[in-house]
Amino acid sequence: MSFHDQPATYIREVSLLVKNIERSISFYHESLGLQILEQTDQYAVLSANGSTPLIRLEMPDYVSEKQPRTTGLYHFALLLPNRTELGKLLQHLIDQRYPLQGASDHLVSEAVYLSDPDNNGIEIYTDRPPSEWEWEDGHVKMSVDPLDGDGILAEAKGHEWTGISPQTVMGHIHIQVANLNDSQIFYCDGLGFDVVSRFGNQALFISTNSYHHHIGLNTWAGTDALPPAKNSTGIHWFEVVYPSLKKRQIVLDRLKKLGAVVEQIEDYFFTVDPSGNRVKLVVG
Repeated sequence: MSFHDQPATYIREVSLLVKNIERSISFYHESLGLQILEQTDQYAVLSANGSTPLIRLEMPDYVSEKQPRTTGLYHFALLLPNRTELGKLLQHLIDQRYPLQGASDHLVSEAVYLSDPDNNGIEIYTDRPPSEWEWEDGHVKMSVDPLDGDGILAEAKGHEWTGISPQTVMGHIHIQVANLNDSQIFYCDGLGFDVVSRFGNQALFISTNSYHHHIGLNTWAGTDALPPAKNSTGIHWFEVVYPSLKKRQIVLDRLKKLGAVVEQIEDYFFTVDPSGNRVKLVVG
């Protein structure tokens, strides 16, 4: 089953605002092993396979640090194809003495967490086979259990790390919002995602094609949290990919009926969720 290709609707690219472009390029290239597709004094595009953009870095003229307790990026998540690749990257980070912020077994996946130099949250994970995911009444069972780090590192033993796997994709994005109900209307009734899991009244996980989640939404920054300043570090936009022009047009019509902002820039359409998070709507 395809979760990050047609016919699914999925996340493909994330654009970040950073304070120091050289510092950020160094981290994403040397620590995570991404390839540089484009680079200027204020801009860079990075890829895992040498052709598909995954992360876009932009350095505005007057960038400021993101204030706490605001909406925006919680983390973006790079999905590796297997445990061996996760172990290789984990060992590389350990060898570099790069600080990790957490590690979890989510039942559907195994993940490690860290931040880039601008404190943008990053999850690096690999999925368990979908046949092992447990579903009940349309909701998938997820948890936050201790990670078997030793087992993952053992999988990579004897394998040389030469960069992140070219099969790496943007697995999902997790963002902070001001109100879960408003966000559910926008992302589900508007963008066309389905609810697949809830953590109480503070977090919501949504997807298409029965993935465990393409988007996570939480109010952990506080209910009614304000958006960050326009030029602060953090997420600039993230890309949602639709399988056809017809499917995207249906979504654009739904968004307009909901009263959401829809802006066309050249061949691309952008919208903004109720918490100020900017979304780029494209056709894959």
